[in-house]
Amino acid sequence: MDEDLRERLRTAAASHRPDRARMLARIERGMAQGPPARPARAPRSPMPWLRIAGATVAVCGVLTAGAFAVTSTGREEPSGGQRVAAEPAPPAPATPPPVRGGELPAGKGPLWSDGSLDPNSSDYWAQSEVVVKTTEPLTGLTVELRIAMNGGVNTTGSWRSLPEGDFEATAREEDGYLVYRWTLKPGRGVPTGTHTFAGQYNHAEGARDTGQDDYTARARTADGTTSVGGGFSETR
Repeated sequence: MDEDLRERLRTAAASHRPDRARMLARIERGMAQGPPARPARAPRSPMPWLRIAGATVAVCGVLTAGAFAVTSTGREEPSGGQRVAAEPAPPAPATPPPVRGGELPAGKGPLWSDGSLDPNSSDYWAQSEVVVKTTEPLTGLTVELRIAMNGGVNTTGSWRSLPEGDFEATAREEDGYLVYRWTLKPGRGVPTGTHTFAGQYNHAEGARDTGQDDYTARARTADGTTSVGGGFSETR
């Protein structure tokens, strides 16, 4: 094999992208020119095809290793890939705020009640309130508020949160008390919910003791009758 052919083979083996068909074609063209004159002592290169194939395999191995390295590096963070993020833990369920003042202190069956002094009461005037809460519709209801006649008490009016036309309301002195009374008219009803009845009155200047004041609420439902009552602990 002459030097020209060897040079061509070395060039083909060093190529980054070997073209096997082109290399074979060059070898065939070189061999078609006939064997060149060789020096008498120049040893014959054994098995030239094995050397050509070995060079080709070496080049292909280098290129394959390079491609594998590039692919491995790119696989670490693929373009356009998606990251799966852990979903946050669901928020803890909200705890209902405590009811200020708690449930109505007096209760029986579907009826509950509470008596209190309006915070806007003064040293000359006061408003006592009875709150009635029912969990069933009422077909009859009478609310009675009794204010002890101590300290020059006299009425200045009354009101209720239910419709005025559904009740007969009175205010009179009875046995040392100013008595406010609201009575549901026949054929009328009280819906489920919380309802307020209030009596207003003047009194002598200064703090007034409410320890003797009280109230009652008597109701009728589809299942029968029930009543609740209580007093007023505040002093005004």
